[in-house]
Amino acid sequence: MNTVIQNILVFITLGFALWFLWKKYFFKKKTKKACGTDDCGCH
Repeated sequence: MNTVIQNILVFITLGFALWFLWKKYFFKKKTKKACGTDDCGCH
């Protein structure tokens, strides 16, 4: 029974780590926004 729980926790941790890395490197936010000609401080 301990092995089953350990395997489940390992797979959950691995899935979370892969999701975090995927989101961090492949879905970067766009930092440059166009808010007009003046600098309104919106970015």
